[in-house]
Amino acid sequence: MPELPEVETIKGDLERVLIGATLEAVEIRDFNYLSKRGLKINSLKKLINQKILTIKRKGKLLILVFSKEALIFHLGMTGALFFSPREDYPILKTSMILKFTFNRGFLSFYDPRKFGKIWIIPKEQYEFWLENQIGPDALEISVRDFITLLKGSRKRIKTLLMDQKKIAGLGNIYTDELLFRAGINPFRQVSSLSENELEELYYHMKTLLREAIALRGSSIKDYIDGFGSKGAFQERHQVYGKRGQPCPKCGNPLLYASINGRSTTFCNQCQR
Repeated sequence: MPELPEVETIKGDLERVLIGATLEAVEIRDFNYLSKRGLKINSLKKLINQKILTIKRKGKLLILVFSKEALIFHLGMTGALFFSPREDYPILKTSMILKFTFNRGFLSFYDPRKFGKIWIIPKEQYEFWLENQIGPDALEISVRDFITLLKGSRKRIKTLLMDQKKIAGLGNIYTDELLFRAGINPFRQVSSLSENELEELYYHMKTLLREAIALRGSSIKDYIDGFGSKGAFQERHQVYGKRGQPCPKCGNPLLYASINGRSTTFCNQCQR
């Protein structure tokens, strides 16, 4: 699933080519996809002739802010937004959902497994809408707010970090990597963590996310950036997807478990 670093990478790519661009046409390839999400065709058509003023991200959500509306994407498990100056450049032709024609090129939205979501919100309302949908962004939250948010919770630390209502942007990849770097077992209750441990976890989180953004995200299976290229941070993964392999710190086999239905890889020796 594209998490915060991947969505931030796509945001940066699209900012380079779409700020100030005017939408000229919308082509819908999968009407059923839109109808299941309650998105009306006329809502998309209203965007035609509007200009993109800015592009934002909060958590895993990407927001294209047009003159009058905000078009918001959650990429789900396999979603991708891909820009090309040429119309004849489909990279995932069979799973294309939408194609937007701008005066500068073409933006295509793909979703092979169809877990993504799309919303259209009036421009003056989208910031309030975001505040009510998800918690503070993992890259923007202050250390004091982070500690206050987590401190005393009886949830397991992995469960809380992945709760988008609490803190937005982290998924399976970066929670596994974060907890390993911080030396915290994913099964620990948050209330068992000291304030110093929470502060250290915060700074590991910021460093991890910035490193992943610098390497343009993690391409495990489907993720591509806004121009169709893969990221490179997967080459620095220490535990995610490495069940049974030697721990890079102690050499013991990495363990695998499910926490609230989410796969988790960790070292029982190094993560206390």
